[in-house]
Amino acid sequence: MITSEMSQFGEDGKEVNAAQVHASDVDASDDLGEREPLRRGRFGLQYLTEFAPLLSSSARMRAIRAVIEDIADTNATILIRGESGVGKEIVARAIHAASGRRDRPFIKVNCAAVPSELLESELFGHEKGAFTGAYRRKLGQFEYANGGTIFLDEIGELPLALQAKLLHVLQDFQFGRIGGREMIRVDARVIASTNRDLELALRNREFRDDLYYRLNVVEIEVPPLRERREEIPFLTSLFLTRFNKQYQRDKVLSPEAVALLLEQRWAGNVRELENIIRRLVVLADGEPVYAALRARGRRATSDPVSAASLSAPLSSDGLREIGRRGAQDAERRALAEVLERVRWNRIKAARLLRVSYKTLLNKISECELSPPPRPRPL
Repeated sequence: MITSEMSQFGEDGKEVNAAQVHASDVDASDDLGEREPLRRGRFGLQYLTEFAPLLSSSARMRAIRAVIEDIADTNATILIRGESGVGKEIVARAIHAASGRRDRPFIKVNCAAVPSELLESELFGHEKGAFTGAYRRKLGQFEYANGGTIFLDEIGELPLALQAKLLHVLQDFQFGRIGGREMIRVDARVIASTNRDLELALRNREFRDDLYYRLNVVEIEVPPLRERREEIPFLTSLFLTRFNKQYQRDKVLSPEAVALLLEQRWAGNVRELENIIRRLVVLADGEPVYAALRARGRRATSDPVSAASLSAPLSSDGLREIGRRGAQDAERRALAEVLERVRWNRIKAARLLRVSYKTLLNKISECELSPPPRPRPL
């Protein structure tokens, strides 16, 4: 399947005879907007090649991509919400990469990882002698982010005393270092993220309502992976290629393995999937990993994919055949998604999926996919 073959095929698409190439495939346009040169200049090459594909493999993420592209050229403060591991930092980096600040710094501060007594100095800096151990001046992360973007991860963990100072900084973007008298002005876009229920924190007086409204100019909710399962084949392919290269391996996944991945609940979301693929690549024998995944049990029968699998006649087909069909269904959805994204430019699709052009044509035929009808000229 596509997920397996992507680690086996390289640039063999170059060997395809020109007569085999569909006429629609030689169109110079592609999903990066080559028919729209201004779009490339507006969002930048890194966003279009690195982030846009990650934000295009499901309907839910395409909606987020649309919001990102709408707000990219503004300085609006953004609050990204979602469970741990869903990809909130990827969304934040995509916003920065799509903005006019993309050539300036992207500074990340994990508000939960820095001790509360050090967090103010981390954000705003301090002067020499401001406190015991302050042997020299230290610039804060807001200063380092000047002209760029500062990403305040886990903003819900910010201590109340520091929330008040951050509020004033967001109002006029000036502040003083600890122990200093000079007021420092910065120009930085603020993006915050949290996996906490901030509304509950407001009711419990653990988070300031004025800071909440100051941060929440634009809210982006990143859904959990279990609500965007169609991304699993794409993400699996991405991680498999990355870790095969990193660890100099040549691992592939069987259709049964992909079907097993599709059945998981993924409480840890994309981060958990990434760790599983890393483990499968690193270990010589991945069977213990598969055994652990099987032990979790199948998803609830209310899930459409699981319901289809569970309703299959186990006595006649067996688990192996059910897994094969599930993998084929996942492959067909992933292939259709990529073809739609590149407007059925097969050369571009083969390049994105890292398979040969001939293999792609065979897969299109096996999956019984066909391009949408072209509009007739009037």
